[in-house]
Amino acid sequence: MSASTGRRFRPRFWPTAVTLVTLAVLIGLGTWQLQRLEWKGALIAEMRGRGAAPVIAVPADPTDPALQYRVVRLRGQFLHSKEFHLAARTHKGKVGLHIVTPMRLEDGRVLLVNRGWVPPALKDPATRAQGQIGGNIELSGTLRAGGWHGSQMFRPANQPEENLWLWFDLPAMTAQAGLENAETGVYVAAVQATEPGGYPRGISLEVDLSNNHLQYAITWYALAVALLVIYLLHQSHPLKKTDEDSPQDERL
Repeated sequence: MSASTGRRFRPRFWPTAVTLVTLAVLIGLGTWQLQRLEWKGALIAEMRGRGAAPVIAVPADPTDPALQYRVVRLRGQFLHSKEFHLAARTHKGKVGLHIVTPMRLEDGRVLLVNRGWVPPALKDPATRAQGQIGGNIELSGTLRAGGWHGSQMFRPANQPEENLWLWFDLPAMTAQAGLENAETGVYVAAVQATEPGGYPRGISLEVDLSNNHLQYAITWYALAVALLVIYLLHQSHPLKKTDEDSPQDERL
């Protein structure tokens, strides 16, 4: 008869080599995410600082990265007949859309302005005529970069023919509307109060950069720990104690 009395760690070359390389990669990825966490935190703090800086006029080159999230003052006229609908936007848990309206500035340039949220029932401009402000106006807003900022693999398709946009493809939007002298590098997120008539509803000043690097780091480190546990179990073998090894009973 035999019985298991424990386990002995007997590592083999190839499983050990593969495990060590994989562990190094996982730990490296976790450490890299922690570095990204620190970098992203500093970037968010910097952008929040820019948002708190004094309001400035629209610069000659508003695409300068150092101007991202700066609050600018716009003076000009809305081109309401060329508004865009930015779909799948929420406000207090309700899904609707953002109204993006070109504004022709006093110097002739055109900037797209995200004026805020409306429910689906108010998609038609005729249902919110009071908010279609005419004439020369002045408003403030933050400069934001256009384009898709996520993974290209998951980038949704805009539907220009239906005036349905899921992300700011500024060159396509300005071309679709036939806008001349339009800025295609940045847009403005209006920060003024809700428009007359209640809609569109104003946009928050909060910096909306995602910062999930801590979760990513924890995931990579957890995978490294799991791999190590699996390796140790796989490379450990049970010890057996045979009858011959057992002490004989003492007989009188």
